[in-house]
Amino acid sequence: MLSPKRTKFRKQHRGRMRGVASKGNTIAFGQFALQAQDCGWVTARQIEASRRAMTRYIKRGGQIWIRIFPDKPVTMRPAETRMGSGKGNPEFWVAVVKPGRILFEMGGEDITENIAKEAMRLAQYKLPVKTKFISIDKNLENSSQENTKNSKKSQEEVKQ
Repeated sequence: MLSPKRTKFRKQHRGRMRGVASKGNTIAFGQFALQAQDCGWVTARQIEASRRAMTRYIKRGGQIWIRIFPDKPVTMRPAETRMGSGKGNPEFWVAVVKPGRILFEMGGEDITENIAKEAMRLAQYKLPVKTKFISIDKNLENSSQENTKNSKKSQEEVKQ
């Protein structure tokens, strides 16, 4: 499972999850991706479970990139202990996910859109946040359609 080799401090504050992801919100490595739609904590176990589900489905045909890393420690107190006596010990690690963040990417020659979509569907069942399947091809088509519309408008303006 994923966890940091070493950290500067053992324990962290919980923090707030406000706003949308400013980093890691575009596809960088593969052709297909799983994008978060809402915020939450994704544990190292959940990341590993979804990675296994995807890898089993694609049968080692393509490549998978994990774009989140659990670097936040979550502490817990032992059961049936009295109030006080400080903060508990770190029990597991989480990755803080905001809307728009790319969680996983997938690519390769053997990977078609249908295979990637099904693998990502199996992976999203393991995650605590709502997700959306996106691909580079659709993004390029949408941007090229918008560019053609804008160029047509500018040509009409020139004619007038």
